[in-house]
Amino acid sequence: MVPTWGTFSNNKRKALHFLVPQKRIGYTIPNLLSFLLTLNVHPFTAACQFAPKDTILSVLPYGSGNVHDTFRVTVGRVEENQFLLQRLKAGIFQNLEEVMHNIRIFSEHARNRLENSPLELGRRWEIPRILMTAEGSDLWKDGDGFRWRAFSWIDQARSFDAVQDLNQAGEIGWALGIFHNLIHDLPLETLFDTLEGFHVTPHYLRCYDRVLSQKPPGKSPELDFALLFVKDRRRIVAVLEEARNQGYLNLRPIHGDPKVNNVMIDTVSGQAVGLVDLDTVKPGLIHYDLGDCLRSSSNPLGEESEKWEAVCFKTELCRAVWEGYLDRAGEFLTDYDYAFMFEAVRLIAFELGLRFLTDFLEGNVYFKTGHPRQNLIRALVQFKLTQSIEEQEKEIRAIFRKPG
Repeated sequence: MVPTWGTFSNNKRKALHFLVPQKRIGYTIPNLLSFLLTLNVHPFTAACQFAPKDTILSVLPYGSGNVHDTFRVTVGRVEENQFLLQRLKAGIFQNLEEVMHNIRIFSEHARNRLENSPLELGRRWEIPRILMTAEGSDLWKDGDGFRWRAFSWIDQARSFDAVQDLNQAGEIGWALGIFHNLIHDLPLETLFDTLEGFHVTPHYLRCYDRVLSQKPPGKSPELDFALLFVKDRRRIVAVLEEARNQGYLNLRPIHGDPKVNNVMIDTVSGQAVGLVDLDTVKPGLIHYDLGDCLRSSSNPLGEESEKWEAVCFKTELCRAVWEGYLDRAGEFLTDYDYAFMFEAVRLIAFELGLRFLTDFLEGNVYFKTGHPRQNLIRALVQFKLTQSIEEQEKEIRAIFRKPG
């Protein structure tokens, strides 16, 4: 039975009212009831902090993010009829005010750049606006200590969990290119390092070693494969950090998480129109961004495939993404940037697999899961992708060869 508006009880919590009382709202998500019962504060209550209560028509779970809880809020306002609401997972960022500061600084800088250098006719690029509470804050803290925030909605656009075709791959590369183009001159000193160690693979390897030493991993063919995979590739984990320490690569403003499903695609034109999930905008190596974008875009089965053994890295998708990126950001790349591109794609795929595996071994405490082995399967997907990248090294390096 599909839950609609009404009151549901739970032995451990007070009754929850689903969405707006006296409005019939239907759901198609099978586990919606159990999901909402994990929230002590109902999202409708949080949504009321960012819009008048009598204007809110519905609050529905949205997207497939692995960390935060995200909702699509529909409101009865002509000027803006939807916005994005998020409950932020506790314990990830030490200072959420610094996270919001970085998003605000990035947004202001990028909008100014767009005003001074508009895109060509027929293209749009949307930068989500931070919505404020009635008290003028960009964060709202509920009674359980969770923080909530809201952003403006990018209209007539959607995201995909895997690339659909070569044209879309080019658009995803274009999106990251325009993003880097807009922020390449943003002074690093204006940004906080909000997540120290993020994408620093040696850091993740140390976390993995610590968890492995504290919790015996058990036995299964899939787990044995994953453990051996990590053991055989320990030598590659420091390649980007060593290049940075030697002065070959430099810190720049980055997105931090430009995977496929963070790129918004226009539902009519098929063009990229925005890059969302801005939590990790901070100083970093652009190779973190490029590696993440390329490894996710070049895997047509996506990150959640149960058929992990069939996962492969499609070089034709990689080439399309790379060419789309160069169209907007090629002028900023140095010779060393080109030289370390293969290492970046291989390493970020491996790194994400390492993070999923560590979370599985630790008991699934970071990434959201639907079943106990999901993080192990996610790790295997990334490891299989890494293996496919390694098997095609010569062809992939040729894609990244500097023009001319």
